[in-house]
Amino acid sequence: MITHSNRSIKKQVFDRISYLGTVSKADLLQYFSITSSSMTRLLEEMTAQGIIVVSGLGSSTGGRKPILFQTNPSYRYLLGLDISRIHSVLGLYDMHLNPLSLTRWKMDDAMSPERLVDEVADAVHRFLTEHGISSSDVLGMGIGAVGPLDQQAGIIVEPEFFPAPSWKNVPICQLLSERLDMTVKLDNGANTALMGEHWALRNERIQHALYVHAGVNIRSAAMSGGQILRGAVDTEGAIGQMIIQANGPRLRDNSNYGALEAFVSVPALEERIRTQLKIGRKSVLSGISPDHVNFATLVDALAQDDPLVKEQFTETAAYLGIGLANLINALHPEYVILGGPLVGAHPLVLDTALEVAKKNTYHYPEYSPVFTQSLLLDEAVATGAAVMMMQAWDGEE
Repeated sequence: MITHSNRSIKKQVFDRISYLGTVSKADLLQYFSITSSSMTRLLEEMTAQGIIVVSGLGSSTGGRKPILFQTNPSYRYLLGLDISRIHSVLGLYDMHLNPLSLTRWKMDDAMSPERLVDEVADAVHRFLTEHGISSSDVLGMGIGAVGPLDQQAGIIVEPEFFPAPSWKNVPICQLLSERLDMTVKLDNGANTALMGEHWALRNERIQHALYVHAGVNIRSAAMSGGQILRGAVDTEGAIGQMIIQANGPRLRDNSNYGALEAFVSVPALEERIRTQLKIGRKSVLSGISPDHVNFATLVDALAQDDPLVKEQFTETAAYLGIGLANLINALHPEYVILGGPLVGAHPLVLDTALEVAKKNTYHYPEYSPVFTQSLLLDEAVATGAAVMMMQAWDGEE
């Protein structure tokens, strides 16, 4: 039996049914310390309210076949928003976290906070109209954003590398709540990505997980006992400041020398290859100005098996593996989930990173975490933001 928190018993039962998918009353009684008659009344009440539905009959163990329940996917709806440096993504989801509509925006130098709020509000109204959903049927909007954040105040504090210059001390929850007249909650994008991946992998019953996103910088989140690990401050990109080479290169003026981000990030990779091209290294990119080389051109060159680009991606992946091994040796996760544009650029990156990580994991293979690429890909942050809203719902009308 579990010791219950101060959440209502109705919400706890809903969460358990949602997590398991399909359950019988007997399944729930193994988990909750209430009487059989109380559970019957609660299930009848939740069914009458439309929160859960009868999904069929289970297998008999000698008596009557048990009634099976699952949550009602159309009882309410959820919105999830990913605010990132390259693209932002908005999704509308049902209570089974099935995406009903998705849209995305390029975060160019014209995408100010005010413009994004306008775009998001217009898209929300369009989604609801297309699906015939009232705004009162939406539990709220979760946001997963690039940090640092003031999560409690709902403020994006001062993120780096945004093309538009005005992303500083943005009260994003207030702005969207006022426009949409609904509850809006904020967390960092790495945390919501891990929530989304944990939901997608819920059949694995994972309790301890590590999520690492390799892109413009390195972002990470960790879970223990099924709960997101949170520190005293919200700095999801701090993993990028892990020193892996004493007195090594520095990516930015305010970063550590020899930090992981100086070896494993899109800006670092672009700069290394530009430098190699300027000193005369041959490549399929030799015909263009090094200053015009960007991540998209590098991915294309890697697909053409260009030796210079392949060499630099391999080196990047090897350093990513070292960073992963350091985190694994400290946190001992069951699952390690990798996402981001660097990981998704080519199988070479994932394969090399995992080879190096395993080689440097203490007591491997006796301790052998499961490695997987993100199942939700570039929808992980938005999906997890919707999961966050469902978890925050109190279960009441």
